[in-house]
This record gives sequence, C-alpha cells and structure tokens, in this order.
Amino acid sequence: MIFRNKAVLGTVALLASLAATPVLAQGTLRIGMTASDIPLTTGQTDQGGEGMRFMGYTVYDGLINWDLSSADKASVLVPGLATSWKVDEADPTRWTFTLREGVKFHDGSEFKADAVVWNLEKLLNDKSPQFDPKQAAQGRSRIPAVASYKVIDDRTVEVRTKTPDAFLPYQISWVMMSSPAQWEKVGKDWNKFAQTPSGTGPWTVTAFQPQTRAELSPNKEYWDKARIPKLDKMVLLPIPEPATRTAALRSGQVDWIEAPSPDAVPSLEKAGFKIISNAYPHNWTWHLSFADGSPWKDIRVRKAANLAVDREGLKVLLKGMMIPAKGFLTPGSQWFGNPSFDVKYDPEAAKKLLAEAGFSKAKPVTAKVLISSSGSGQMLPLPMNEYIQQNLADVGIKIEFEVAEWNTLINLWRAGAKSDLAKGASALNFSYFIQDPFTAFIRHLDSKLVAPNGTNWGFYQDPGMDALLEKARTTFDSKAQDEALKKVHEKIVDDALFLFVTHDVAPRALSPKVTGFVQAQNWFQDFSPITMK
Repeated sequence: MIFRNKAVLGTVALLASLAATPVLAQGTLRIGMTASDIPLTTGQTDQGGEGMRFMGYTVYDGLINWDLSSADKASVLVPGLATSWKVDEADPTRWTFTLREGVKFHDGSEFKADAVVWNLEKLLNDKSPQFDPKQAAQGRSRIPAVASYKVIDDRTVEVRTKTPDAFLPYQISWVMMSSPAQWEKVGKDWNKFAQTPSGTGPWTVTAFQPQTRAELSPNKEYWDKARIPKLDKMVLLPIPEPATRTAALRSGQVDWIEAPSPDAVPSLEKAGFKIISNAYPHNWTWHLSFADGSPWKDIRVRKAANLAVDREGLKVLLKGMMIPAKGFLTPGSQWFGNPSFDVKYDPEAAKKLLAEAGFSKAKPVTAKVLISSSGSGQMLPLPMNEYIQQNLADVGIKIEFEVAEWNTLINLWRAGAKSDLAKGASALNFSYFIQDPFTAFIRHLDSKLVAPNGTNWGFYQDPGMDALLEKARTTFDSKAQDEALKKVHEKIVDDALFLFVTHDVAPRALSPKVTGFVQAQNWFQDFSPITMK
C-alpha cells in the first residue's frame, strides 16, 4: 500500500497564514485550489486544467474561447479575440482569422494581428526574442498542426497547417494572448512579466506571491461588457490537501474550495455550505505504456485490469461523486460508438485472461505506476489509487506507486514513458480533458506525437489507429466527422488502450454567501457573474 499524505503537515501553518489575512471586502471571493502553487501567470499556464481555469481564461483570452454560460448543455467554441475564422476550400491547410476591433491589453496597448504572430512565436520559435521555454512546455504540444503564420493586415491573420486539419480551431483555443508591449516594458524578461502580467481577459492580476496567493481584480474595460466581473476581487490560494481545504472553508478563511473530500460533503451540506457539481468532459484513467518491456503490451493484461476494477465500490468510496467509466468517453458522448468490449467488474474473467497470459496471484503481473498526491481534475488520487491497487492485487496484478507532486507529474507525462524520469513506470494516472477531438484522442494516440513531439505518453503506435485519426482529421463535415470519431473510440475501448476508471463530476463546496455561479460542463468556468452576499 502507499503512504497517505500527512494531512496535518502544513495545515496549521497554512491556516495561520490565512487567519492573518485582513478581513476582506464584501465583494471578495477567496478560492482554495487543489494546486500546490499559483499557476504560471505569463499566459500559457501550468498546473493542468486548473491553471487554465484560474489564470488562463481569467486574465487572458484566446482567438477562440469556450461558451461557459450554461450548466445544461455542453460547451462549444465561440468567438474570442477573433470574430470569425474559416478554412480555404481550395487549400484546406490555409485558415484565416478575422480579429476583433477595439480590444486593448491591460497595459493599454492595442491588440492587433502582429500580437497574434508574436504570441505564436513565443511558443513555437526558439530563435525569437520572446520565446519562453516555460510557456512553450505548456503550449507547444497543444498546437502541433500549426506549420506557419503571418499577418495579412492589422485585423487578419493567416495560419497554415502541416496537413489538412479540421481540429485547428480547438487547438488555437489553447493559445493565450500576452501583451508584447508589457513584455517590452519590463525589459523583455518573462520573470518580471509574471509579476505584472498583461492580457486582454476580464480579470487583471493585482497581487502575486508564488506558492502563497494571487489577487485578481475586474478589468472594467473588458471588450465583452456582459462578462465584466461583478466582484471587487478574487483571491486564489493553493491548498493541495483536501482536509486542509475543508478546514479553511469551515473556518471562514475561504469561500470556495475545489474538490472537497467526499467524506466531508454530508457535514458541509448540514452546516449550510453549497455542494455544486456537474457532468463535464473529463476522465480519470491509467495511461498505459506500450514501450518494450511493459506488461501492458499484452491485450489480455489490459483487459484483465479493466475487468478487475470495482467501479461501483469506488463510487461508494467517493460518496457518489463520480460516473463509472465504460470507456475513454462517457456513454452519452456523440463519439462513444458501439464498442464490443464491455468495461465492467468481472474479476473471474480477469483471472482467466491473466491465466491465459501466464500470470496468477502466485505469479503476478508487476508494474510501477506514476501518480500524484493532488492536482487539477485528479479527484482524490491517493485513496482512489489505493483502492484500485487492491482490486488488481485480488486478480494477480501487483502494483507499486511512485508519488509525485502534480506539476511534476505533468512534466513526467510530457517526457514520455521511455524517459529516465519515468523511473521504470509502465503506467501513469492522469485525468484528461476530453471535450474536443484533438485533446480527447489525437494527442494520446497519434504515432507521430510520441515524446518529444507531443504527449503520446505511452508510445502507442498503430497504423490502423493512425488511419482512423487521419480520416477524422481531414473530414470537415461535422456529421461524417462524428462517425469517424466513433470508430476511433471503439478501437480505444476494444483494444483496452487505457485503464478506464471514472469520470469526475467536478464537485465544489461554496459558502452560502457565494451567488450567481453557473457551473458549465467544462474544465473552465466563468467567474464574472459571481457576487457575494
């Protein structure tokens, strides 16, 4: 078994720090994040999806944004800093983006086409003066289709892809626009920029202390008047341990916590706190390695592991705060398809498959798995992984864990399963954004995107899958594209390419003072409508 985090460690110091904070204004919202540090403030955030939620789509915009206004329907892409975009029918590698007029960065400089090219250069061109390795590490793998880009005029940018790629808009939505003028003003130094960042988003960073806190204030000049924040201030506090976050909420040190411990939910509700949750495009998996020497190269072992996990029992552990996985996507997804392998709890069938592969409880499969102690979308990784560890041991799979801090695990994921940094691990527990075709499928499965070219962590390489992905990528008709993506997901499930465990429901615990929040079916959220009683 693995050692649990010592919840007490750091709790006293953190709560003392919070208690020392002056009483804040009526319109101040204080949020306890699961991250162990303030996300990178320069544009392309770290700390996974939580980083983008709190420091990406707050302070910055993309050319294309997500509609975060509804709790009842899936989010879709909407115009951001670009009012429109289109692919050239005569040349499907050529896209043009028409930019919004009258937008200014927080420092007062104007947003124009040259700023778009400048921001792409900061991620993709290591010879450019503004190239930032930290941001490139976060953003480069998000836009692998991009081959070139240029200014057409002040309000038009051309982007060319390496091959026809219908998923470019999803990729572009990850690129946050930082201010070239502010970077010049601070001496062309990204470390200094991090202290006084400048984007075009609805929030501005007014105070920043690494590992401790960040304060965001409304951008009263924001271009979308409907999304100018109603709060006076939003304070972000990194509190990675669930018990510590819960204690901070109970004591009134914060008004909102991400991912409350399921054990604490009934008492929090009884005490008057609001528990908000919603289905959203997320999965919680073990990403399996296909590198030489990995036990997961045998499909019988992969299927046995999937049949060994008691997901309904795990749901009890999580007090119902999960959706048991039947594949990489939720069964309601338009891309789920009709896979033939039924992901369910059947330990006897798992033992039979392992026996066929030459394994048993007396002669177990052995594997090391990289996991985190907390993190964005990671739910409760330590008790959940312990639970799975016992399930697998019951059928003849012996698991050893290597525990890492969340941001460290993200770097291990980018390094790939063959990296020495993996320390011999053949699987990695990771929660994935599955909202669009690129982030749901291509980045994990395209044989060309193995490290260091992308985030195909497990070095999965299959010509059949590559052909399915290529068909989907080059299909610009939405209905035909959906059919192609169904085939991709069917192969993922039928070949048991991951250990499918659960889908999160993104629980949050809020003070009754917090009003106006609409929890979108998305990793990202809109904090602009929120007020405090």
